[in-house]
Amino acid sequence: MSQDQVEQPTIPYGMHSIDESDIRAVVGVLRSDWLTTGPRVEEFERVFARTVGATEAVALANGTAALHAAMYAIGLGPGDEVILPPLTFVASANAVVMQGGVPVFADVDAATLLLDPDAVEAAITPRTKAILAVDYAGQPCDYETLRQIADRHGLVLVADACHALGASLKGSPVGSLADLTVFGFHPVKAITTGEGGMVATLSPDFARRIRLFRNHGITTDHHARARRHTWEYDMVDLGMNYRITDFQCALGLSQLGKLPQWIRRRQALAQRYTVAWNTLPGIVPLAVREGVEHAYHLYVVRLRANVLGVDRAHLFSHLRHAGIGVNVHYRPVHLQPYYRKTFGTGPGLCPVAEAAYEEILSLPLYPSLEEETVDWIIATLQAIVKAPTSLSVVGCS
Repeated sequence: MSQDQVEQPTIPYGMHSIDESDIRAVVGVLRSDWLTTGPRVEEFERVFARTVGATEAVALANGTAALHAAMYAIGLGPGDEVILPPLTFVASANAVVMQGGVPVFADVDAATLLLDPDAVEAAITPRTKAILAVDYAGQPCDYETLRQIADRHGLVLVADACHALGASLKGSPVGSLADLTVFGFHPVKAITTGEGGMVATLSPDFARRIRLFRNHGITTDHHARARRHTWEYDMVDLGMNYRITDFQCALGLSQLGKLPQWIRRRQALAQRYTVAWNTLPGIVPLAVREGVEHAYHLYVVRLRANVLGVDRAHLFSHLRHAGIGVNVHYRPVHLQPYYRKTFGTGPGLCPVAEAAYEEILSLPLYPSLEEETVDWIIATLQAIVKAPTSLSVVGCS
């Protein structure tokens, strides 16, 4: 197999789904008078807020912009600390740093890899401003306990739910469980706008501050100036251009209507994987908390090398050679060179997350993935475990 084939798996770990209704929605905007800052943006925000149980939602250029805007909205400034888990994409911590804040990494629960409330409590100092919980793989964190901690210490509770659109906890949708909830719409997420993000909130003040921040820190947009028949505007704070386009929001609106069926599909495929590991005990899926409706952005397992007789690196290489786009989510952020250099973090800070990182593997999961392909992935993995020195795998029918 050529190097190109190895680097570009035929079965990716995640993939978008686009149909003709999505294309028509986008083309309709491209033929309209508004490509950006138009009616589709406001419509997407309104429908999205209703979908996730929030009173307001603000659309932004991407998930990282949404995280950054959330940190601005809570008034994060130099020296303020934000507690977050290390098992997340670097953007979660980067958003804190971009506002001058200090990321404080608290360890995760070994069974779920979600932020451990006890570790959060232990990490609080007089400088702590907020808790940034990450709904790893699509499972909501323990927001009941985190809310109690936040309220007891006067902290803001922020949810990085970029994995968890469509998830819920005891019947309450992700989007209604924290003071601010951040979503991302990259093509591998539950829905896509190409690139895009959203902050959902129950606070009109937070929403107002995010809208200010996404538009250069200017208090009025061109619509408001047109209504007032004026060209004047006030820039009252340092903001960014984090606006999103109308054609992206048209795609998001079209996709949002398919979210429930896509979540059900992800759950069914995840269950198919999970059942298979009953006969392969060295593969351990992450635990699902009681009362959780899991969105399954990722399907993550832990590989017990001492049981399987083969390590993660071997399985990763052989599965990639077979055209299966497995991945690892994530190298703990506190082990990244920038954070080690800038904040003095390193091995031993979060031992549970560090141990998990050595074992985790993400298997392909997306709505258009066929059951037969999932079965082939399972059979291929089983064959590699049974014959670890061979690259030969079963054929995909």
